[in-house]
Formats: sequence, C-alpha cells, structure tokens
Amino acid sequence: MFIHGKEDEAEELVQEIESRVEDSTDERLEEVDEDITVRQRKHTGFGEIARTMVTSYPKRSVLGLSLFIGQAFLYNSVFFTFALVLSKILKVETASAPWYLVPLAIGNFLGPLLLGRFFDTVGRRVMITMSYVVSGLLLILTGVLFSNGTLGATTLTLMWCVVFFFASAGASAAYLTVSEIFPMETRAMAIAFFYAVGTGLGGIIGPVLFGKYIEQGRSQVAFGYYLGAGLMIAAGLVELVLGVEAAQRSLEDIATPLTSVEAAEDAAPASSREDIPAASGFRWGPP
Repeated sequence: MFIHGKEDEAEELVQEIESRVEDSTDERLEEVDEDITVRQRKHTGFGEIARTMVTSYPKRSVLGLSLFIGQAFLYNSVFFTFALVLSKILKVETASAPWYLVPLAIGNFLGPLLLGRFFDTVGRRVMITMSYVVSGLLLILTGVLFSNGTLGATTLTLMWCVVFFFASAGASAAYLTVSEIFPMETRAMAIAFFYAVGTGLGGIIGPVLFGKYIEQGRSQVAFGYYLGAGLMIAAGLVELVLGVEAAQRSLEDIATPLTSVEAAEDAAPASSREDIPAASGFRWGPP
C-alpha cells in the first residue's frame, strides 16, 4: 500500500495488526529503529519481475521450481489416480473408492496444523528439508510394500495418510517460501509463476505417467512411487543447500524491495518506470 502511494492507509493497517498482536499476547511489541527509503510507483511491470527473479535471484528461482515441481508431481499423480489404483489393482468397488480419500484429506490437514509452528521456531530450511525428505522416504517404503503385495486398500491408504502428513506441511511451506524470498513487489507474482510452472511440469506429467503405470500393474505403479519420492527428496536437498532462512526475519531484510532507493540505483533509470513523482521513506519493522 505504501509503494502505491497509500501511506496513511498502510500505517493504519499495520497499527491495527500490531494492536491485535499485543492484545492477544498481552505483550508489548519491541520498538524497531530501522529505516528504508522507497520510491513510490504506480505498478511494477511483469518484465521487471521476471528479470529480477532470473538475474538477481537465480538460486532462489531454482529452489522455488524444485519445491513446486516435487510437490505437484506427488499430489497430482496420487490424487488423480488413487481411485484407479484401488479399483483396478486392489479390486475395491468403484462406488467405495472415493471414501478412501477421506483419510488422505485428514493427513493433509493435520500436517500443517501440527507441524506449522516449527517452521517459525526450528527454521524454514530444516523443516522444509525434513518434511520433503521424510515424505520421500516414506513413499519409497510405500512402493516397496505395495510392489510385494503387502499393502491392501486400507493399509495403502494409511501409508498415504502418513506420507501426506509430512508432504502437506512441506508443500504449504513451499508457497510461503516463494512469497518471502523475493522482493516485496514480486511476491504475489512469484507464487503464481512457480505454481503455474510446477503444476505444468509435475502436475501434468505425473498423472499421465501414473495412468500408464496402472495399466501395467503393481511393479510399474511402485516405480512411479519411487520417481515421486526421488523428486521430493531432491527438492528437500535443494532446500538444504539453497534454502533461505526466513524464520524470525523481516521480509525487507530477506530481499530488498525493488522500489527502495538502494535497489533502484542498481536497476534501470527511474525515468523508465511509472513512478509517483516524490520519493518517500517509511519505517518498518517485524512485529
């Protein structure tokens, strides 16, 4: 709001949020004495956003793509084909198959609910890596047990419930990650970009492959599980290496806003942007 010239409304909104936090915690927020000067503008073009993500933050872009492709492949391939696995391979009645998705939904819900707080206390890098790698390892175990005929419809569903308990926490954090590791003006577009590309690659290829694997039997479906596990583990390792520790840090500290004077000095001339004439400063600080 401040960047778009609505500083009064921005100040009022932040003060309201801070008041709610203080009222709910019965604690006074610490004063933060840090300034950043911002050149207000009407909008930030998509070309500048794309250029910033690719040229200024290439490693973070690789990180975002890895996290989204891994979770998109896992989620879309399983949810789109789970009923087929039950009915064609495990001989569950078609009318009953959708009910097996309920435990998966419960696992998806409980994962972020119970693990979410640790992404702020333990840290993003550790928790995202853990959730992706653990879900991948559990998926490998699921593939082994499914391939040798150990798992039936109920036990397969329970295994998937546990897999998604961890995977859902990691996938939720992936959305959080791409919204906070890029400059303020790009965050909404970053989510849209990584979701579109990740879903386009993992979300389309996954169900197509699994549809063919189901026709070929248990061993091929298990191979699909191994493939999904590999992508999840790889994404977790990318987070371990390239992850940005954003827990308990201000967003402006993680990535300098494009509209800040410091960033503008290294970018295109101000005349090439649709700037609001006056440059302004604002005081910021994490609650």
